[in-house]
Amino acid sequence: MLRYYTRSTHFPSTISFMSNNTPTTDFEKAWQGKLSAGLDQYLESDQHSQILDGGEQLTMESPTLEKIIWSCEMLDKLDKATDERSQQEILSGCACQYPKENLEEARGIYLETGDVDQVIDHLQVKFIGFLNEVLELEDPLIQEITSRGWGLAGVRDGTRIISTKIPKSGYLVDYFKTEDPQEKRKLYCHCPRVRDGVGDEPQLPEVYCYCGAGFYKGIWETILDEPLRVEVLESVMVGGDVCKIAIHLPETVTIQTNP
Repeated sequence: MLRYYTRSTHFPSTISFMSNNTPTTDFEKAWQGKLSAGLDQYLESDQHSQILDGGEQLTMESPTLEKIIWSCEMLDKLDKATDERSQQEILSGCACQYPKENLEEARGIYLETGDVDQVIDHLQVKFIGFLNEVLELEDPLIQEITSRGWGLAGVRDGTRIISTKIPKSGYLVDYFKTEDPQEKRKLYCHCPRVRDGVGDEPQLPEVYCYCGAGFYKGIWETILDEPLRVEVLESVMVGGDVCKIAIHLPETVTIQTNP
């Protein structure tokens, strides 16, 4: 049992390490705008309008259940209109993005060494710094998080990088305090649109979580400067204990082996 969690009684109001793209407008409207842009790339205009129908009435003040019902209906129409890979690409384009300027050093390491593992090591150092200096977590909790392989850097598994999200940073302490599995999933989820409905009915399909996978897609596409495929391996939205994403490295990336 972890007895100490943070060195302060509150989280900082701004967590700039993880993302600086909190929209100045309504998050729901911003998300719908990214969804619309993705649909434009894959669908005809009449299909685009049908899929988005009703979404224009939603805001972040709308009840979570209302947003989930609309999202389920939207995804059902999207499933009928296009293939699985296209759905994944459209949803991953809706993701919040890690600030590109914060990845310049990681990109530089990759350009200099060509070694993905060195980049992962660098990202892990940044991640531990974030836990320590920004979230102000005590060492036992930091060790608990890193021992689970959670966080920004991920773990390389052959030609894949497996990234497991941490619980939503603002709820980290509560996550470790509660013993209720469903409550843990709600506290874990990062999506402000639907997290309050995780585990409830109706349940969003797993493809929705390609939005969250797009966060990691953006990170590694910036570092490698190549388009990548991501895969949702596990999601709290559909009953998993964590959200786990595989980033498939392109053939152009050489995996370094130690002599």
